[in-house]
Amino acid sequence: MEHLTIEANGAKFHVARAGAGKPLLLLHGWPEFWLTWEPVMGRLADRFMLIAPDLRGFGDSDKPDGVFGPDGHAADMLALMEGLGIDRFGVVGHDVGGAVMQPLARKAPERLAGLFLFDFVYPGIGPRMAAPDRLNHIWYQSFHQMEMAPALVGASRETCRLYIGHFLKGWAHRKDAFDDVLDAFADNYFKPGNLAGGFAHYRASHAGRVAMMKGEAPALPPIDVPTCVRWAEHDPLFPYAWTDRLGETFGDLDLKMFPNVGHFPHREDPDRGASEIAGFFQRIGWG
Repeated sequence: MEHLTIEANGAKFHVARAGAGKPLLLLHGWPEFWLTWEPVMGRLADRFMLIAPDLRGFGDSDKPDGVFGPDGHAADMLALMEGLGIDRFGVVGHDVGGAVMQPLARKAPERLAGLFLFDFVYPGIGPRMAAPDRLNHIWYQSFHQMEMAPALVGASRETCRLYIGHFLKGWAHRKDAFDDVLDAFADNYFKPGNLAGGFAHYRASHAGRVAMMKGEAPALPPIDVPTCVRWAEHDPLFPYAWTDRLGETFGDLDLKMFPNVGHFPHREDPDRGASEIAGFFQRIGWG
């Protein structure tokens, strides 16, 4: 594993890179950073060049001034890949990474060979996210917008570890998926600025999420970049039933359930996760 610092779009980004071959950009979610991809990277390094950045606000990348959402991250990633001298690439994303991939594909479809996504928010989820039986699942999205949230969660390393661990364990179906890295994740989010940096995504995305929950999200033409979605069978946050309108956002869609995992398929079953990623990019001639 090679660790780089790349200047792009007015910021410095930490990037983990491994392997050789056609480039794949790996975009993490929350509460994650580049390390979440390490098991998959180890399984794909013989076939692809794997590029796993910390998004702005996360990990060892620079922090934003105020709110910073998917549009900003998409611009960052295009500039980052230019900084690495890579014109065309595939993208793999999860959660926040999946939210970033949508404006990325709309901004520069010609630069993208294909999109591979695990569970994420897209407009077709609509009012279901705010249904009464879902409110206990999305409380954190409101909490993250409160000014006091970073200070409360980051009051001590233990409070930070409890909070981050709550989501890593609670959203996983295989409860031991993060046992070996929980301390590394806690240490990462306890670094100055990383809690606020991650929360900035939720602050930036709030208006769009509210519009989606009201059924008022603007209608956009489908993304035509070849897309593969493998959605977890047991995701407590984003149920598989919510995949029913993915075809409205992605015009060239390969959708299947990813069995026996929760919200983090790439971490809970990296063997299958890596196989699904490799299979898709091989099918579209990228790899």
